[in-house]
Amino acid sequence: MPLIDMSLEELKKYNGSSPCPSDMDEYWERALAEMKATDSKVELIPAEFQVPFAECFDLFFTGVKGARVHAKYLRPKNMDEKHPAILQFHGYSGNSGDWNDKLNYVAMGYSVAALDCRGQGGKSEDVGGVKGNTFNGHIIRGLDQSADDLLFRQIFLDTAQLARIVMDMPEVDETRVGAMGGSQGGALTLACAALEPGIKKLAPVYPFLCDYKRVWDMDLAKEAYAELKNYFRQFDPRHEREEEIFRKLGYIDLQNLVKRIQGEVFMNVGLMDSVCPPSTQFAAYNKINARKKMDIYPDFGHENIPQMMDRVYTFMMSL
Repeated sequence: MPLIDMSLEELKKYNGSSPCPSDMDEYWERALAEMKATDSKVELIPAEFQVPFAECFDLFFTGVKGARVHAKYLRPKNMDEKHPAILQFHGYSGNSGDWNDKLNYVAMGYSVAALDCRGQGGKSEDVGGVKGNTFNGHIIRGLDQSADDLLFRQIFLDTAQLARIVMDMPEVDETRVGAMGGSQGGALTLACAALEPGIKKLAPVYPFLCDYKRVWDMDLAKEAYAELKNYFRQFDPRHEREEEIFRKLGYIDLQNLVKRIQGEVFMNVGLMDSVCPPSTQFAAYNKINARKKMDIYPDFGHENIPQMMDRVYTFMMSL
């Protein structure tokens, strides 16, 4: 089997290279307290797109720092009993997608909520307010200020807040909520379940935002991770702050958050992934203490993988 990373035997033992801040737990407990103190001001607006068996809404809520955040929300019509729900998260720079691609879960009797990440391709608001690079680069956004200003802190909190909003919907059984997504969406799936322990099942696909130092050491700070190299070139060309930078990024490194996950995990990894290297994904997977399983695709990279989403759908059918 060709290799771009460690052997599979090594991957199964790998526990990451990036540091974990000593106050990681306190940092996220403080963040969650801020989120819970935020008045969500939820608004549901009927969407132009409608189908006979579902109701479709634009859902808006106020997240931390005052941003209005958008998600698509779909629910089945004419269901008298509470039912499960699925949260969906999109890839880096993308958006919540079309309405029609969520109807497979609605047809199964599930509600679906699909988040638009702040500052990316959807309708969510990015309130900004940081110095430094804002042209692109959400990983490094806020890096030159307090760790509380990291943009992915706010996006991670948005996922947990959306989960809580959906769980509180009168039609939803809050004990039967799942989360899923690929790449950045896989990362946000892990973040959501780490910050909202009520997530019962989660299916992250080749998750992004794991083990930044490993990405750097592999010289793969390009494509989705290009902003890491750009940051050093523009703001720390002699790497005098390298240790400090990777330590601060540790607050938004999923390998440092996944120990909080309580739901059942079904992760999917391609061993030829040069965008989100397999070792970075295993760094997170190996630290998950909850019930878990992984599907491994030896010949595939960061791409659509045959049969994978059918297997994710089957996994979610037992919510």
